[in-house]
Amino acid sequence: MKNQKRIIAIFAVLMIVAVLAATFVGCNKKQEQVTPQQEEFKFELWNDCVAINSLKSFVTAATDEKSLDFIPVEDRIAVFDMDGTLVCETYFTYYDTMMFIEYCLVDHPERVSEELKDVARDLRPGYVAGEELARNFARAYAGLTVEEFYAYVVSFGQKYTSSFNNMRYIDNFYLPMVEVVHYLYENDFTIYVISGTERTTTRAIIANSPIKDYVTPNHVIGTDFEIKQRGHETESSNMNFKYENGDELVLTGGFIQKNLNGNKSIYIEREIGQRPVLAFGNTGSDSSMLNYTIDSRNEYKSLAFMVVADDTVREWGKQNWDEKSAEYTAKGWLSISMKNDFVKIYPDGVTIAEHQYQE
Repeated sequence: MKNQKRIIAIFAVLMIVAVLAATFVGCNKKQEQVTPQQEEFKFELWNDCVAINSLKSFVTAATDEKSLDFIPVEDRIAVFDMDGTLVCETYFTYYDTMMFIEYCLVDHPERVSEELKDVARDLRPGYVAGEELARNFARAYAGLTVEEFYAYVVSFGQKYTSSFNNMRYIDNFYLPMVEVVHYLYENDFTIYVISGTERTTTRAIIANSPIKDYVTPNHVIGTDFEIKQRGHETESSNMNFKYENGDELVLTGGFIQKNLNGNKSIYIEREIGQRPVLAFGNTGSDSSMLNYTIDSRNEYKSLAFMVVADDTVREWGKQNWDEKSAEYTAKGWLSISMKNDFVKIYPDGVTIAEHQYQE
């Protein structure tokens, strides 16, 4: 009987040991398994270059809790300009400008004044995308509800540009920059698009683009046109009325502010409330945003990047790489060459047309 009890006890101990061993091995296997989130992000559309390597080194340190350059998730903020940084900015593919021309001269000439039609007809290469032109854009869409305006922006994106073969306006995203946005999103960065294009327009573009899953509408900051409640368009203060069920918000034709130059840093402070740690732009109008990001008072290590439009084969680039990269380096920014750093720029089948624009 004693032997039988001893055998049973030994057997029980062996069973416990076996279970513990299996659990230990299983845990080790689970620890060794790499989840999709832990896999190294594959940059398929970038050549080996300073810009992308600098970004990867930055993100690696920012997401490593043991690193001196670790950045908590809530402070991982990246800001991107849109036109020329994420999408094509070249004349006659510049989304909001061509949309204005089409609205005034093709789609809804009956809704706009002869003065606005003249403005649309007179737009030529080298035009200034400043406050005066933005005021004309605002006047063109007066009377549209926000929903109607948004729908028009989306429908315009389905039209084809004459500057490229096989390109709708909504197809003009730089695919390597889409990879950057995706990469940052996967590493828990909050991404804002800070654009000189009007806010609702920018929201509609982003929501129908390859980065739609990475940037939410409340993370879009753009130029502001005046919006009021229908029936109260001429009242000086919105405190004079209240919104009720079924009321409509409409564009009045008024203009509030162009989101370029100093306004970019001001808008970031006003709407985000903290300094970004990464900034991406392409022109001097983005310089305030970049400098605000890499300001010495930023509590975290930060980087700023400038896209250089130097590709004359796949794009209508006109910038000189040597000149621009030297200029940007002197300002503390990292340069991105569309010609040398991008494996491809647009979707398959998109090529530049024989002529950049047609009269």
